[in-house]
Amino acid sequence: MSNDYRKTAEALSRLTPLQYDVTQEDATEPPFRNRYWDNHERGIYVDVVSGQPLFSSADKFESGSGWPSFTRPISADAVIEKSDRTLWMRRTEVRSSGADSHLGHVFDDGPRDAGGLRYCMNSAALRFIPLAELDEQGYGDFRALFSDEG
Repeated sequence: MSNDYRKTAEALSRLTPLQYDVTQEDATEPPFRNRYWDNHERGIYVDVVSGQPLFSSADKFESGSGWPSFTRPISADAVIEKSDRTLWMRRTEVRSSGADSHLGHVFDDGPRDAGGLRYCMNSAALRFIPLAELDEQGYGDFRALFSDEG
């Protein structure tokens, strides 16, 4: 798999209207009515625009927020964080480092034993790759995150 995770016109043309609004217009999807908020399957989550690996199910937890929540990104350079002062508050926006897709926000109310962060992501910004399909979809290097399954 290529490590070129830039945004292309072709990739943008494949997005649904909601995926486009979330990733390109910084929208937020409704809580509890999105694809991955209650997904418990093992695998990785990639940027729906570029395919860049972003989060692992090993770091996913039930936050009660209605969006998929993770304690950390799959690697330190997978995401970039920006100050966000919309909605009359100060938050930290999370974007993919490759395609600059809006993903969601990070908060400091996550599990203390896992660093205390909650990466609260929009399902519409993500594509899930099940553990059983990592190799065939070109993400075999990430199988090591699930070493207990070989």
